[in-house]
Amino acid sequence: QVQLVESGGGLVQAGGSLRLSCAASGRTFNGYAMGWFRQAPGKERDFVAVIAWTGGDTDYADSVKGRFTISREDAKNTVYLQMNSLKPEDSAVYYCAASRLAGYPRNPRLFGSWGQGTQVTVSS
Repeated sequence: QVQLVESGGGLVQAGGSLRLSCAASGRTFNGYAMGWFRQAPGKERDFVAVIAWTGGDTDYADSVKGRFTISREDAKNTVYLQMNSLKPEDSAVYYCAASRLAGYPRNPRLFGSWGQGTQVTVSS
C-alpha cells in the first residue's frame, strides 16, 4: 500500500483560500486514483474530489464544484486540493486517499489507503 501524509490545513476566514497537499510514499504513485474526503464532527466522511490516475479526469461533490480544484504532480508523488471561496460549512478534517480502481470513484470504501487528516476551519 501507499502511505499518505496531508498538510496545509489551518484556520481561514470565510471567502479565503487554502491549498492542501498530500504526499505519497511506499509505492509508485502512478496507478492510483487519488481522492479527498472530509469529515465534520458527528457526521459521516463525505466525498470532496477525485482525480483519475490516467488522463487527469476529475470529479467533484456538488457542494465544492467551481470552488475547489484537485490536481496531481506524479513526479513529486503529490496530490493537491486548492480550495477557494471557503465557507464555514467547509470546516472539517480533510483526508487524502488512494484507490487502485480505474476511473474516479467516489465511495470511500473503494479507497484502500488513507492519510491521517488535516483540520480545516473556516470562520464566519
